Amino acid sequence: MASIETALVNIGALNELASQDTRIHRLDPRAKLIATVLFIVTVVSFDRYTVSALLPLVLFPVAMTALGNIPVGAILRKVLIVSPFAVLIGIFNPFFDRQVIMHIGTFSVTGGFISFASIVLRFVLTVSAALILVATTGFEAVCLALERLKVPRVFVVQLLFLYRYLFVLVEEGLRIRRAFALRAGHTRGVDMRVFGSLSGQLLLRTLDRAQRIHQAMLCRGFDGRIRLERSFRAGLNDILFVLFWGLFFLLARRYNLPLMLGSFMEGFV
Repeated sequence: MASIETALVNIGALNELASQDTRIHRLDPRAKLIATVLFIVTVVSFDRYTVSALLPLVLFPVAMTALGNIPVGAILRKVLIVSPFAVLIGIFNPFFDRQVIMHIGTFSVTGGFISFASIVLRFVLTVSAALILVATTGFEAVCLALERLKVPRVFVVQLLFLYRYLFVLVEEGLRIRRAFALRAGHTRGVDMRVFGSLSGQLLLRTLDRAQRIHQAMLCRGFDGRIRLERSFRAGLNDILFVLFWGLFFLLARRYNLPLMLGSFMEGFV
């Protein structure tokens, strides 16, 4: 139960980091969202055997983390939690793709190992960029940016409710788990015979509380529009931010910058 409570705190920790007042936090959410989407599109557009050309793109999450005063450990821990999905996707590549691509000394590197490394690297870059976006903007502000960018309001509201009601689901689950532990006299595991009953109770209680929350929102004038206390307005800094990173992503996608740097350094050796 303590692990569930810890997970709940970790879910909202990124949103709390968005309340800081740094140069990155003061940018318009639309600028950060557009830059992040361009970054993700650039990363996933590389060939499956590309590794070295992806390395310059590490600059974007590193710069956002440093300028936004985001704890690196908080981002890395969340990336590690979901990293098994990427590992499972690419772990079998070395067994199916045995074509030798390069030799490092006496060790032959096959395409399967390179594609596996590329999958993991792209996963880390894209997930960390999304987490940093939430940590520097806030989930509500991200939804507002989506709405301002003409994303259908129905989709945006559903996305916001999904995030909000996730906490409702976890809180109700904690209450049921605590009540079961007090009545059963132990806290280890749940008997499969009562698992179905507890799941049904969780569904019913969550739906009931969600309906009460929705009614309370309607009583307070909720009309489907997202409103924030802070007002954002695109300015010159936001435009320069998007142009700078967009140009950098274009150069990183067009040219293999590490290879060009290596060739340039060889000229002085």
